[in-house]
Parts: sequence; structure tokens; C-alpha cells
Amino acid sequence: MAHYFAGAPILPYTLFLGAAESLHYDIDLLGLKFEVGFETICRLLSTLQRPGQRGVSFFFVRTDRAGNISKRQSASAFHFSRVGGSCPLWVVHEAFANPGRILTQVSKMPDGRAYLWIARTTHSGGLGYLAPERNFAIGLGCDIGYADRLVYSRVRATRVPAAGPVGAPRP
Repeated sequence: MAHYFAGAPILPYTLFLGAAESLHYDIDLLGLKFEVGFETICRLLSTLQRPGQRGVSFFFVRTDRAGNISKRQSASAFHFSRVGGSCPLWVVHEAFANPGRILTQVSKMPDGRAYLWIARTTHSGGLGYLAPERNFAIGLGCDIGYADRLVYSRVRATRVPAAGPVGAPRP
């Protein structure tokens, strides 16, 4: 909540939602407009659920290279695994092989629901040879029903898993 209140004066809700809609949720353009980073924009997009002023119901995730989820937020019915690792077919893992590039994926979950995912790496720290670097992959997803509102659906998804559904199988 502290992050939300700290960002409110810089990114007023109505202004941010209007810009997100007019720019078709283009994360890079929103980052340029509001002068904040990729992760901040993705996190804010996942909070646009004010009654009467709802944006796309996104879910947000931040993972490290090993697949450990360090941040998660969902404004939809999507549920993240609370234990164990995440599925290696998930585009958020492929982001590390394509640093700085936005990747998209249409995935079908074991419950039959389909989602559009956007993933990209972020980098912080490492200022100086001995300073530690922090590299994460940011994932932003939404139900496929919202896809036509996003710039990312205008190009065929770059990675569609052929091995079957993404996610842990249900018993």
C-alpha cells in the first residue's frame, strides 16, 4: 500500500488509466510518458480496478532466473502457485534468453482458460564492477478476452507452447 500511495501524486489514477487505454497498454510508451520503469508500469497496470473506472484485469509477477516468484499481484481469477516452481513453458522464463525484449505468449492453462502474457527482463544495480546486479523477469498477463485492447495482440504471439497447457497439472 505504501508504494501505491507514494506513486499516486506522480501517476494519478484517472490520468494513468486514460493514457493506458489510449496507448493500448503499451508498457514502453507508458513508461516514457510517466518517466517510470517497466516494472512500475506493469505493477500499476495490475491495480486498475476502481469501480466504474476499470482497466484490463491484469496479473503481475516478478521472477528470478531460477523461477522464484518475488512479487505477485492478481486482479483476476488467475492464481499463482504458492509452493514449488512454475512451469518452464511459461514465457516469463524465456525472457532471460532475450534480455530487454518484450515477448508475448498465448497460453492455455490446465483449467482450460487462455491468457495473453507479456514478459521482459529488468536490470538494476551493478553500478561498478563489484556492485551486485539484480536481474528479474517481469510477467504481465490477462484473460485472452482482453487481448483486443492491447497493442501486444496485434502481432502473432512469439511463443505458443506446443507441448500442451502451461502450468502444473491438476490431480
